Amino acid sequence: MTDKPSSRTRAQKHCDGVRLFGEVWKAGEMEDSESLVRRWEDLDTDILVKIFQSFDIYQLTSGIAHVCSAWRLACCDPLLWKTLDLSMMKSNFIKIPLEPYVYVGGRSDKKLTRVLKTSLNLSRGNLMTLIFHFNLYVSDDLLTYTAERCPRLKRLVMPAWNRIKKTGICKAIRCWKDLESLTMPSIANPPYLMEEIAMNCKNFNELKIMGPCDIFFASTLVAYLPKLKVLSLRCSMLLRDALIIILDGLQHLEVLNISHCLVIDTAPPRAPRRLIKELDPVILDKASRLRMFLTCMQDSCIMCQRTKNDEGLMRWYKYEEGLWLEDEVRSLAY
Repeated sequence: MTDKPSSRTRAQKHCDGVRLFGEVWKAGEMEDSESLVRRWEDLDTDILVKIFQSFDIYQLTSGIAHVCSAWRLACCDPLLWKTLDLSMMKSNFIKIPLEPYVYVGGRSDKKLTRVLKTSLNLSRGNLMTLIFHFNLYVSDDLLTYTAERCPRLKRLVMPAWNRIKKTGICKAIRCWKDLESLTMPSIANPPYLMEEIAMNCKNFNELKIMGPCDIFFASTLVAYLPKLKVLSLRCSMLLRDALIIILDGLQHLEVLNISHCLVIDTAPPRAPRRLIKELDPVILDKASRLRMFLTCMQDSCIMCQRTKNDEGLMRWYKYEEGLWLEDEVRSLAY
């Protein structure tokens, strides 16, 4: 597992690992002609780690750590656990009318619990990046369990909020003192979360919101995270007044991404909202101080069309797998 995604598929990397395993073993047998039997545990740890790097998370947690002590040692190597990518894991769920508004199947929960707990056990607290799928419904208890076992976490992509209570996320944030970057679904009541981040995560500087940004949300960011340097609001509904608040209030902001956003002009009560198709000079002047101001509001842009069709609340499940992980800001793309 590596920090940056590769253009090569997991299957290709796994085949490379298996091929390397065979070549190394064959060479070892030729060198040691005096030995009739070579033991798997005698294989060099660095070579084992190199091979295990070609495995996906399911293969790493399938039980290979129980083969022998040498393999377990290799499975726990920090090189394998800089990033725990669970972006391929989605919950099997049905929507229900009462809180938490989803019912998750037992088998789905058990699979997530097994993979996550095994990974955390093998990682030995070395995780720096943790990526959940937006349609993964993690329970309060499992989130707390996770936070307590990866205290060095710096980058987090949050799962859906439905089953996570205020107490659960606040307890988790208190464990993540080194957190620097967060990608999260939009939240109805953001102040408590932003306040918790401000109090506990002194190096926090990057935020990506996957959902609408209204005046309340923008004001909360200014109040609790005034030193924020990077903010991405791509593919969401964004009120013009909220954008003004962000540009005026976040004086340390260096990068702002509003690509493919539906920028809405604040209208009088009962008046229809007006979609802004071109940013006005006032906004452009305020944004001129930024190192990067990323925008795209073109009718010909596929992502802009999708945001418009989804009315500023992207239904990512309709589109290409993994598209939701993309971002024009490189440090926020996974």
